[in-house]
Amino acid sequence: MKKIVLVAVLALVVLLFFQFDLGQFLTLEYIKSQQQQIDEYYQQNRVLTLLGFFVVYVVITGASLPGAAVLTLAAGGIFGLVTGLILVSFASTIGASLAFLLSRYLLRDTVQSRFGANLQAINAGIDKDGAFYLFALRLVPAFPFFVINLVMGLTTLRLWTFFWVSQVGMFAGTVVYVNAGTQLAQIESASGIFSVEIVLSFVLLAILPFIARKALSIIASRKALAGFSKPSAFDTNLVVIGAGSAGLVTAYIAAAVKAKVTLIEKHKMGGDCLNFGCVPSKAIIRSAKFMSHITRSKEFGIKEASADFDFAEVMQRVQQVIKKIEPHDSVERYTGLGVDVVEGEARITSPWTVEVNGETIRTRNIVVASGGQPFVPPIDGIEQVDYYTSDNLWELRRKPQKLAVLGGGPIGSELTQAFGRLGVEVTQVEMLPRILLREDPEISDLVRSQFEAEGIRVLTGHRAKQFVKRDGRDFLIAEHDDGEIEIEFDTLIVAVGRRPRTSGFGLEELGVRLNPNGTIEVNEFLQTSIPTIYAAGDVVGPYQFTHVGAHQAWYTSVNSLFGIIKRFKVDYSVIPWATFTEPEIARVGLNETEAKEQGIEHEVTTFGIDDLDRAIADSEAHGFVKVLTAPGKDRILGVTIVGEHAGDLIAEYVLAMKHGLGLNKILGTIHIYPTLAEANKYAAGEWKRAHAPQGLLEWIGRFHAWRRN
Repeated sequence: MKKIVLVAVLALVVLLFFQFDLGQFLTLEYIKSQQQQIDEYYQQNRVLTLLGFFVVYVVITGASLPGAAVLTLAAGGIFGLVTGLILVSFASTIGASLAFLLSRYLLRDTVQSRFGANLQAINAGIDKDGAFYLFALRLVPAFPFFVINLVMGLTTLRLWTFFWVSQVGMFAGTVVYVNAGTQLAQIESASGIFSVEIVLSFVLLAILPFIARKALSIIASRKALAGFSKPSAFDTNLVVIGAGSAGLVTAYIAAAVKAKVTLIEKHKMGGDCLNFGCVPSKAIIRSAKFMSHITRSKEFGIKEASADFDFAEVMQRVQQVIKKIEPHDSVERYTGLGVDVVEGEARITSPWTVEVNGETIRTRNIVVASGGQPFVPPIDGIEQVDYYTSDNLWELRRKPQKLAVLGGGPIGSELTQAFGRLGVEVTQVEMLPRILLREDPEISDLVRSQFEAEGIRVLTGHRAKQFVKRDGRDFLIAEHDDGEIEIEFDTLIVAVGRRPRTSGFGLEELGVRLNPNGTIEVNEFLQTSIPTIYAAGDVVGPYQFTHVGAHQAWYTSVNSLFGIIKRFKVDYSVIPWATFTEPEIARVGLNETEAKEQGIEHEVTTFGIDDLDRAIADSEAHGFVKVLTAPGKDRILGVTIVGEHAGDLIAEYVLAMKHGLGLNKILGTIHIYPTLAEANKYAAGEWKRAHAPQGLLEWIGRFHAWRRN
């Protein structure tokens, strides 16, 4: 109601302004014709004239009405340069701030909620460099000041920043106008005040802050490198530390563009993903899924089925899968690509030197891709029990009888279900209210229900307090709202998250800055506080996914090798991921929970995969496709797919979001029948049905009735 009243008042002011042609009093011709009378009134009523002019100027600029330029000229003609300059300088800033506040109060919430996903990059830019942008705009007369006021009000720029930057930025232009106004009688039009030379001068002045910032960046870079001796020549263009996803792709790209690159790995080529994470976990998930199909044999028309397996052989298969993929990431392959691969422990000794195996490599740039490692929480008594993490779990050969899994995130949930399907009695313990907290609540509930249907015990809202040994048996004591419970186990998997590897290879000694969460602090070019050192992958975040590390690798390689010519800002606008439980979950963009938390207006369209022909034929008729779109539009804000092969199905939506394709384009694309991919098209069809033009369809119905008769 307050907004409605305010809009009504503003509309009334604008209506009266034009209805009574008040603009005629704010023309250059009128001011010149009345200058003598105004001068006489000013001599007799100085304070009242100054106050009245100030109020009128604030109202005109605050309401974004035409006339501010003429009033600025009039200030010089009536009050002189000094008084006029002071008067206009503050009146214009206050009026602009009033317009800024009106725009923010009336429009910002609506604009941010409707276009928040698209404005994220702009908001981030404003938060970081808003003062620079505003200052540059204020200095260039070609930009209408009232438009700047209204547009800036829609952003996240702080009021105080807007005020003081406007005060400083508009000062130079105000001087020109007020000074010109002191010769009011000779001025023919307001548009003629600025010559081409003056406009160009202001444009050059506007870019000065950016030049200054670049200069400060160069100074900061030199300061960071001060005290280190730069080699006169270099052995290589790039040293990459870590041969996981980020490091391998960085080295691959560098070699592809004919740079000399050295890749250093102290443990295993392929990093965590190949040896401890993605590959082994998916291998055991596949074996476990086969066993789940045995138990579901009746669903496929098979009366009875059974399988005998040896747990050690299942785990040996995991190693065989790793061995089969190893050549893709091997020393031999990368040596063949032109990469100098060194097996050893690297230590950065200066911004340009890395020691490994007793030798020093001189390099133009360094990329740190040292990855992450499992985080083991400091729970009382945990050192008394043998526990496994993703680093050593794959050495397990004895089948657990009672398994406790700490962690309800993707890794913990995947392992929980896999071991449960292999006949292990599993208890999953999560301190948060639900597992898979990053997903929408109904998805967490769906996965939990599936776990419990498979005989898995899921304890959410339970905090691991202590581990104890009693009579040769291991127990976990967990706290929850109703008190404490004891969970007996013979095997423990800790899967509560990962932490970056940042210590032990020279970063501390060089003073490379870290974030509060322990990751390496990098700028938008993935450059650390030491300008010759870049970083990518889990050691940086913000997403700990193999494919994100590979994505970042392009930026680290290109920016480190060609940054002297052109640098590229890393793009996180469309990041997909999947959790390989059953049901499988795949995400890209916003989900409904995030959209609500961020106040982004959206529509939700859902298609149930239980109605899909191929899913029914495969006895996998479960799950759904959930699409978030901008209100009334087919623009995709985010997609969640739950069901068989969700991680594969999401690719179509990733492509659509990356290249700005809407649901209408997906609906107009032929999908093979019968496939699970048809679910994407049917979800688009559900959206189209909900947005069918009912009025037009009614007239079309009448047209067909007329033709029948």
